[in-house]
Amino acid sequence: MLLKQLQILSEHYLDKNSDVSAKYLPALHVFLREEVSEFEAIVYNPVICLILQGNKEIHIGTQSVSLARGDALLVSHDLPITSKITAASPEAPYLALILTLDIGIIRGLYEQVGEVAPVLADAKSLAASVADPTWLEPLARYLKLMDNPLEAQVLGPLILKEIHFQLLMSPIGGMLRNLLSVDSHASRIAKAILRIRASFREPLIVADLAELAGMSQSSFHEHFKSVTGTTPLQYLKDLRMIEARNLLASGAHSVSVAGFEVGYESPTHFSRDYSRKFGCSPKHHLALA
Repeated sequence: MLLKQLQILSEHYLDKNSDVSAKYLPALHVFLREEVSEFEAIVYNPVICLILQGNKEIHIGTQSVSLARGDALLVSHDLPITSKITAASPEAPYLALILTLDIGIIRGLYEQVGEVAPVLADAKSLAASVADPTWLEPLARYLKLMDNPLEAQVLGPLILKEIHFQLLMSPIGGMLRNLLSVDSHASRIAKAILRIRASFREPLIVADLAELAGMSQSSFHEHFKSVTGTTPLQYLKDLRMIEARNLLASGAHSVSVAGFEVGYESPTHFSRDYSRKFGCSPKHHLALA
């Protein structure tokens, strides 16, 4: 019942003026696609993604997740992932409701829930499960605010906090619970991730990242892989490849220029890493621009 209601609300959201909807519900996005896709690479920021129709497959490092109607994906850190829509058609489009998560709201709950939300050693930054009604119900109430700007202004922040709390305490909220404390390993790795994202065109210096995270280099490697599912070097390469693909797709950059723009000095090295990531040469995506 809740899923059907959210599907109807999401379709209504798309029918409205998207600029108006985005103004009053800035954390909310509805994604619709009428055909299956090839694997696409993108950086996910912290989000909760609810599949309302269709199927999707997601990969990061050695972790793979398949999602169908009624499944939810929670991402707690900035993650470079590859994904593929595996079921979609004009008659039954792929439809997903995406809510951007605010880690500040999560940490604002520390005093209330910190004592009852212990750190989980095996929590994942990308977690999937059947969606839980405890947060679907306030999500539906949040979506309904699109038709009432005043209520969106007044009640929107309160409902968002409720959604964050319910996600925090849910079975897929383990890594969010780990982020409650600014001094947790998950929070320290998040700080390092922000540094990598801000300077991904520059050489990776693990010692500096480990110092930023307040860890030894070996501990940093261990916790980074535990949180992200990949190594710092591979994370950097994935960021570079995603940006390079975007540059090539724009049609405004040659292969060699795109490689240089994302931090490669050697076109050969760039082409080799690109082919490993996407299974084709960068010229293939340049040709599609």
